[in-house]
Amino acid sequence: MTKSLKNLIAFSLGALYIIVGIKHFTDLEFFLVIVPPYFPFPETMVYISGLFEIIFGCLLIPKKTRKYAAIGLIFLLIAVFPANIYLFKSEVALKTIGISSHDALVRLPFQIPLIIIAYWQTKNNTSKEFDLIAIILFIPTILYFLTLG
Repeated sequence: MTKSLKNLIAFSLGALYIIVGIKHFTDLEFFLVIVPPYFPFPETMVYISGLFEIIFGCLLIPKKTRKYAAIGLIFLLIAVFPANIYLFKSEVALKTIGISSHDALVRLPFQIPLIIIAYWQTKNNTSKEFDLIAIILFIPTILYFLTLG
């Protein structure tokens, strides 16, 4: 049962990362506004992060490549975290995207469960407790991201 849920979660997150990755190319302005000004070549950064989301999302689906995709996602989630912080701090970014600073603040901690779930996907054998934690974390995390539209 746990293995089936783990596979379902990997597939769901893979699809989510692919969709968000594609959005980097179809809605460039949405992502450009949250790139911190101290990052060079913001357009390139958006395209590269979107490309990696698509690649890692695709690689997360097959069991054979899941571990490598999950490791890549952990690094990617850490790498893009400054954009989430900048969104919270920038009035321009908040207004452009149309969210409140409270909404941006709520968004910040969701990187943690995404990293934990990705780490879980790197392991073939985990304790039942860790499986349960990852599954429980997945539910509000996926629901939150699905409400973002």
